[in-house]
Amino acid sequence: MKIDCRVCGGVVETAVDLGRQPMANGFLRPDQRDTEHFFDLAIGMCERCTTVQLMEEVPQEMRYHSAYRYQASGSVGHRRHFAAIARHFLDQELLGPDPLIVEIGCNDGVMLETIARAGVRHLGVEPSGNVAAVARSKGVRVREDFFDEATGRDIRRTDGPADVVFGANTICHIAHVHSLFAGIDELLSDRGVFVFEEPYLGTIIGRTAFDQIYDEHVFYFTVRAMHAIARQFGFEVVDAEHIAMHGGSIRYTLARPGRRPVAARVGELLAQERAAGLAERATLQRFDATISGLRVELVELLRSLRSAGRRVVGYGAPGKSTTVTNFCGIGPDLIPYIVDSTPEKQGHLLPGTHIPVLAPEAFSEDPPDHAVLFSWNHAAEITAKESAFAAAGGRWITYVPRVAVTSAGATAALAG
Repeated sequence: MKIDCRVCGGVVETAVDLGRQPMANGFLRPDQRDTEHFFDLAIGMCERCTTVQLMEEVPQEMRYHSAYRYQASGSVGHRRHFAAIARHFLDQELLGPDPLIVEIGCNDGVMLETIARAGVRHLGVEPSGNVAAVARSKGVRVREDFFDEATGRDIRRTDGPADVVFGANTICHIAHVHSLFAGIDELLSDRGVFVFEEPYLGTIIGRTAFDQIYDEHVFYFTVRAMHAIARQFGFEVVDAEHIAMHGGSIRYTLARPGRRPVAARVGELLAQERAAGLAERATLQRFDATISGLRVELVELLRSLRSAGRRVVGYGAPGKSTTVTNFCGIGPDLIPYIVDSTPEKQGHLLPGTHIPVLAPEAFSEDPPDHAVLFSWNHAAEITAKESAFAAAGGRWITYVPRVAVTSAGATAALAG
């Protein structure tokens, strides 16, 4: 399959194919089994600008709505991370007489609540009404909307220019990249910065973290691709920093050309990407073959444990779990239920495979023999919370970067 690149119009050809998949966060009530939307989950690389992207797009209105299930504040690690970035902005960027920060996709206000408590002007742009309401309850000012050129222009007219525009695991979700950057151009002040954190293609390939590929992640950025994107839309990459979020992300900082010095680590990351072949389609094709082998290993392990009479359940129901279970064909016969701390997911079925999602109490009240750790990016937090499970002889099953049955200490190391 071939498509036109959403960024530059070049040719994009399928390189990694994960089959027919449902929307990753489209959790179902038991009476909604026949209402799911499926699409072909595959990615390819633009032969011109090297941007990796989904071959088929699920409309944004189907992905983000008043019943959206993800809330970023559900993780202690997330709360600490976003409080720290908010303090950084307060200390380094929001220093003028009346500064303004705008967050694209503010979710439940996990970052902006720190800004709000500091009394600094802010605005969150969030299309999902339910999580927007949670943010408002924390004192965060929210515009319930998708961000595009018209949104950026309207915010500039009502609020003035923004010193910082921020996004976290959001910018890669926005397929209308031309309108997005036009909106940034309208909104950002002359010396302002556009800062965003996104899953990194280098991490996805290097750690075999194929579960980060799903409908919400339209783009899979590298520093090289972001250079091309920034240039096309009149910006410059002035910093690119490795961060630990989601097992290894990049925090990009873009500014208008010549307004900020370029950090040395931008060049260092570009050199690392060349060495790793991240701009080569063949690298994606090798990755496709690797994850096909991993699928076989994981399913064989689960089947052998079932044959041996071992009880296996899942721990954590992030969007990643939808990709893994559907790609591998893992259903309730192999994993009878998954526990998750998000109340909005409990009592629902995992998309596609229809594995029931239960509250974490089910895990502690009737401990299984093994647990597949789908929320591996929160491994340290989860294994500390469930230390009694390992102490009683329980084992964690991991599949990133390889299939393994492992101890709590080894599992916790995954999150770093």
